[in-house]
Amino acid sequence: MDQSSVDLLAQIIDDSKNIVAFTGAGISTDSGIPDFRGPKGVWNTMRPIQFQDFIGSKSVRKESWERKFRGELNIAEARPNAGHAALTRLYGLGKLSAIITQNVDGLHQQAGVPANRVIELHGNAQYATCLSCKRRYELDLLEKAFREHGYVPDCEQCGGIIKTATISFGQPMPEEEMRLAEELSIECDLFLVLGSSLVVYPAAGLPQTAKTYGAKLAIINEQDTDLDVLFDIKLQMNIGEVLAKAIP
Repeated sequence: MDQSSVDLLAQIIDDSKNIVAFTGAGISTDSGIPDFRGPKGVWNTMRPIQFQDFIGSKSVRKESWERKFRGELNIAEARPNAGHAALTRLYGLGKLSAIITQNVDGLHQQAGVPANRVIELHGNAQYATCLSCKRRYELDLLEKAFREHGYVPDCEQCGGIIKTATISFGQPMPEEEMRLAEELSIECDLFLVLGSSLVVYPAAGLPQTAKTYGAKLAIINEQDTDLDVLFDIKLQMNIGEVLAKAIP
């Protein structure tokens, strides 16, 4: 580990008063959840399901639910790791104003960060909602119905299609969450990227927004990104190990 880089990051964090963390799949790999675009990423081994295909085809919906209940991402068993714990400590110090996350695993909330301070740009995989009336459905009940009948029934309230509360390929980004994320990026003095490849827009544009409004940028990511030149400091190391030292 490059201790001088870790010390520099620790100093930048110590000097900052309004930090926003932007987290991607890389922060959760130590919890046993695979990333999506790394060398062994999910999308290298499994075709993503497009939103319009899910809406338009019962057979595609069945395939999607089969994947979900097969537990291909290991989300149900995952627990927060050292990286999540470090961000919770940073929040407790009053320095972390919010976490903007591309993850759908809910581990930041499990680690102790209040849900209203976690901005989930890609939704949450721990429950489902009706696409029409937004009614919430718990996954254990949907799985029971799927096992019994071979499909997830339509919404009992309005007849709409039920889907996990995640944002799929081709599905519009949540407007309110994106608005909040942009506001937080404008207001922060340190934008800390953790485990994101920074290729999915518009979310990947948030570091540029923060930089434009005067924030320092720091990134911990094991792979290179196309935006690395923007950052004041980059650490190509394990996120949990670095944050455990930088945020004691």
